[in-house]
Amino acid sequence: MKQSIKPRPKLDQLVNGILQGDRVILGQAITLVESKLEHDARLAESALEKIIHKTGQALRIGITGAPGVGKSTFIEAFGKHVTGQGKKLAVLTIDPSSPLTKGSILGDKTRMEELARNPLAFIRPTAASSTLGGVAHKTREAMLLCEAAGYEVIIIETVGVGQSEVAVKSMVDFFLLLMLAGAGDELQGIKRGIVEIADAVVISKADGDNVKAAAAAQTIYQQALHLLSASESGWKPPVLTASAVRGEGIEAIWKMILRYQRETTASGFFEKNRRHQHISWFRDSFSQLLQREIEKSDALRAKQKALEQSVMNHDISSQIAARQMLEAYYLAIRGNKT
Repeated sequence: MKQSIKPRPKLDQLVNGILQGDRVILGQAITLVESKLEHDARLAESALEKIIHKTGQALRIGITGAPGVGKSTFIEAFGKHVTGQGKKLAVLTIDPSSPLTKGSILGDKTRMEELARNPLAFIRPTAASSTLGGVAHKTREAMLLCEAAGYEVIIIETVGVGQSEVAVKSMVDFFLLLMLAGAGDELQGIKRGIVEIADAVVISKADGDNVKAAAAAQTIYQQALHLLSASESGWKPPVLTASAVRGEGIEAIWKMILRYQRETTASGFFEKNRRHQHISWFRDSFSQLLQREIEKSDALRAKQKALEQSVMNHDISSQIAARQMLEAYYLAIRGNKT
């Protein structure tokens, strides 16, 4: 039996639904954004173009931490506090699970069960697939769609695999790093460089027998952060402790983020950072479109594969291979025009 294809919404339906805060339409729009079909991509781009003037008003927060640090539990507690202030919250969770099984979709919503039922909250899990840094391919676009739908606070949760921190840092206003006390040499975290890009460090699971260890870790990190060079924003990253299961420290973290927003807005850094984000998005989008054009051509795909093999075999340098790939692309363009 032939499977029927679910009809795509019309452009006006998408735009109106998003601007009216329709959660079903919002979910469909994000699906279109993530689709690899050319028609879906064009439809999503048209929708984004029409709602772009309604974006940029939300507070964008990135949250990361190693597996086991309790990101989902923390985000649920934090999200409940934010929605308790009457704010509409969108959570975009980036999961490292297989893009074939889509195992992350039920997993994240199960871990944030209470928040998922909250009418002021919207949770969208997405498999990171093979995207560099563990950030979903269209996270920025999904974030803009949520902003246009009226969500005032956007949380992007990373998989915590290293490069993802840098990628998310380039698309959020505030970057929060969750750490565990006693999980190893706390100073090693400084050496890995992750702490250097954080706007705040939170020692999670500060409850029960772990309270003393969390307080000790807080002191170590705070002392180490004082040794780092001052950031361009002028903000000095604080170190806080929190217990998501007990709801302790959550309000202080929210107030700290709001203070950061006020201070960096007054200094002009907040808007400057947003402008840099737009440029970064443009460059990433251009690179993705260029790669998509290459993938459309059998000849260019074969050329790229051959050059990659040559680089792996040390037959050619990466720089020369890149130049040859660019020349092959130019030749293909000229060939199409003749």
